[in-house]
Amino acid sequence: MGESLRAMDVKVYWQRLNCNFAQADKIFDECMVEAKALLSKQGLVSYIENARFLGKMGRGPEPLLVYLEEAPLVAGQVGEEVLEDLREFAHYMSTHTNFKAMVPFLQTSGAVAKRLKNYTSFKRYIEILREMMDQTSVSVQGHHTTFPSPGLPDMLKQSPILLRELSLEGYKNWVDYGVKYYSTHPGRQVDFFSLQSADSHAVMQRERHGTLLVDSERKLDAFLRGLWQDSDYLVPYSLIFDELRKPMPYYDDHGIRLPDVYDDDRGVSGIDRYRATLAHMAAHRRWSQKMVVDNWSPFQRIGVETFEDARVDYLACKRFPGLKKTLIALHPEPKQEDLAVEGMSLIPLRLAIASRGMLDPDYKIEDADIREFVQRFYDAMKDGESSSRDVAMIALSFIARTRRQTDALPDTYFENTEVDYRDDNRHLWIYIEQGDDEETTFEHLDKRQTEDEHEGLPPRHYHEWDYNAQHYRPDWVSVYEALQPRGNAAVIDNLLAKNSATAKRLKAILDMLKPQDRVRVRYQEDGSELDLDVAIRSLIDFKGGAAPDPRVNMSHKTDGRNVAVSLVLDLSQSLSEKAAGSNQTILELSQEAVSLLAWTIDQVGDKFAISGFNSNTRHDVRFYHIKGYSEEWGEDSKSRLASMEPSYSTRMGAAMRHAAHYLKAQQADKKLMLILTDGEPADIDVDDDQLLIQDARQAVKELDQDGVYTYCINLDPKADEYVADIFGSQYSIIDHVDRLPEKLPEVFISLTK
Repeated sequence: MGESLRAMDVKVYWQRLNCNFAQADKIFDECMVEAKALLSKQGLVSYIENARFLGKMGRGPEPLLVYLEEAPLVAGQVGEEVLEDLREFAHYMSTHTNFKAMVPFLQTSGAVAKRLKNYTSFKRYIEILREMMDQTSVSVQGHHTTFPSPGLPDMLKQSPILLRELSLEGYKNWVDYGVKYYSTHPGRQVDFFSLQSADSHAVMQRERHGTLLVDSERKLDAFLRGLWQDSDYLVPYSLIFDELRKPMPYYDDHGIRLPDVYDDDRGVSGIDRYRATLAHMAAHRRWSQKMVVDNWSPFQRIGVETFEDARVDYLACKRFPGLKKTLIALHPEPKQEDLAVEGMSLIPLRLAIASRGMLDPDYKIEDADIREFVQRFYDAMKDGESSSRDVAMIALSFIARTRRQTDALPDTYFENTEVDYRDDNRHLWIYIEQGDDEETTFEHLDKRQTEDEHEGLPPRHYHEWDYNAQHYRPDWVSVYEALQPRGNAAVIDNLLAKNSATAKRLKAILDMLKPQDRVRVRYQEDGSELDLDVAIRSLIDFKGGAAPDPRVNMSHKTDGRNVAVSLVLDLSQSLSEKAAGSNQTILELSQEAVSLLAWTIDQVGDKFAISGFNSNTRHDVRFYHIKGYSEEWGEDSKSRLASMEPSYSTRMGAAMRHAAHYLKAQQADKKLMLILTDGEPADIDVDDDQLLIQDARQAVKELDQDGVYTYCINLDPKADEYVADIFGSQYSIIDHVDRLPEKLPEVFISLTK
C-alpha cells in the first residue's frame, strides 16, 4: 500500500514535469527519492516547475537531466530559494553567447554549494559569473561585439577546486584577472581558466592567503563546545565588500558573524585569531549583562564598551591563562606620546591606552588619570567577578574625568587604536521602545543629556537594497529618531475648524466604520459604571465580616475592528514650495490634511501614529515622532504637528523600515502604513536615480512579507513615472494638491472600510 502511494505520488510529479525525453524517464524516480529527502513540499513543487521550464528551452535534454540530479543537493546546502536562481541563470546562459557553459554550471553547482554553504554566498557566486559573461566583449572595426568566452566552461569545471582554495572575493579577483588580460586571446584564456598556465597558478597563490573560516569551522566549533560549553552558527562575511566601513565581528539571534578569512598577523596564526575572537564573544555571552543606554551619550557608550570588553577579557584569561599571550599580541600598543597632539579628538587613543593597561598589568601608563582608572578597574575585579553595571560606572567616570573640549572636533585620532579581535557589542544594549503592552509616548526621546545639547539617542542602522548588485548593503543607513519639538496647537485647531464642513460630511461614513460590538468587561476596580451584582455580593461580604471584593465596577470595549495605522510624512525641502493653484505651501496643505485625517482616525477609534522624515545622505536620516500609538490625539500631538518644517532630501526606504519597526509591534489584525510624499526618493549622496526607488520598492516587499500593507499618497503630478515601480497598484496621485485635505481621509476610509 505505502509503495503504491509513493509510486502514485511520483507519477503526479512526472505528469507535472510534462517531459518527452526518454533519458529523463530513466533517472526521474531516483532523482525524486533524493528530492523528497532534501526538499519541503513547496520545494518539490518549485523543483518540478523549474525543471519543466528547462526542459522546454529547446537546448536538448542535458540541462534538464543535470538540473534534476544537482538541484536537490544545492537546495539542501544553501536553501530552497536557490532553485529558482539556478533556473533563471541557466536560462540567462541559454540566451547568451556562452550557452555552452550552461551544463558545466549546473554540473558543478552541487560541489560549489558544499563549499559556500549559504544562499548569500551562492547568489554572489552567480553574480560573479554573470559579470564575467557581460564583460567578455571585444571591439571589431569600431563595432562592440560580444563573443562567447572560450574559458568559461573550463573555469566552471575548476570552480569547486578554486573555492576550496580561495575566498569568494579571492575567486572574483582571479576571474577578473583572466578576463582583463586574456579577453582577446582565446587560447591563453582557456589555459588560464583551466589552471594550465603558470600565470593562473601565480594569481591563485596571490589570492590564496590566510585561514578560511569555511576550512576551520569544525575546529572552531569544537573549540567553543569543548572550552566554553557554547555553540552557534558561524556565518562568514567578507571585509572586501566594504573596505571603508570595515565591518566587525558580532553575534545575534542568527549566529556568530566572523570574517571569511584571517591572515597571520603580529605573530598570531589565522586560526588563533579566530579562537581569540570566539573566546572574547563567548566570554560576553557568559558574563555580560544588558544595559539600558537611551540616556548615554555616544562617548559614554564607547567608554562602557571598552571597559566591558576589558572585563570579559580579564575573566576569560583568568579561566584560561594561556589565552592572555594571544590577546596581548593582538591588542595594539598605542603611542602615548600622541596624547599631546592638538586639534583632534583623542578619545579613541585614551581608551586604547586604558584597554591595553587593563589587559596587560606590565604596561606602563604615563597619564595619571588613565592610570588611576585602570587601577580602579583592577580593584573592582579583585573583589570578585564584578558586574557589567559596576564596570560601566567606572567607565562613565573615566569619560567625565578625561573629557576635553577637543573631543567634539570632527578630526579623530584612530592610529593604532583598533582592537580587531573584539566584536561590535551590539548585544550589550537595551533601548527603551514600545512593546505590546507599553504606552508609546516617547518620553525617552524628550530627555536631554546635560553634557552636550547635541547628544541624543544613538542611530539605528538599516540595510539598503542595491539593485545593481542584487543584494543588500548591510547596516548602510543611519536613522536618528527624535521627538518633534512642540509648536502652537491652536494652529491645528484652526485648520480643523476651517474643514468643519468636510468633517461633517465624513461623520456619517465614520459612524458606519466604528466597531458596533460592545463587550462588557467585569470585575474592574476602575470602570465606567457600577456592576450591581458584584457590588451587592461585596456588601454582603462586608456585613458578614469578610473582605469585600473591590472590583465592583465594569467597563466596555468594542469588538469587530482592529486596525493600526502609521502615517509617515515626507518632510523634504520641496514641501516649502507653493502648491499649484493655491496661495498655500505644500507643507501647510499637508498639515491641514493630516489634521483632518488624524481627526478621522480618532473618530473611528483606530490606533495610529504620525511621524515625519528627511535625510542628508545615508549617514543622517532624521525620523521625527509626532504622535505615538497609545498617545491621545490632543494638545501635545497637535503642537508637534504644527511645528513641522521641511528640510533636506527623501530617503524613503529607510524611513519606511524604521516606521515599520514600531508598527509591527502593534497587536492589530490589519496594519496599514500611509506614506504622504510630494516626490520620488532621492538624496544628495546618490547619483543613480533608480537606486533609492528600487530600495523603496524592496522595502515595500519586506513590509508586505511582515503583514504591513503600504499605500502611497503622492502629490507629484509626474509621479506616474516612478510610483508604480515602488508601490505597484497601492497608490493615489493627487493632481490638485489643494484638494488634499478632502482626499486624504477618503483614501483612509476606502482602505479600511
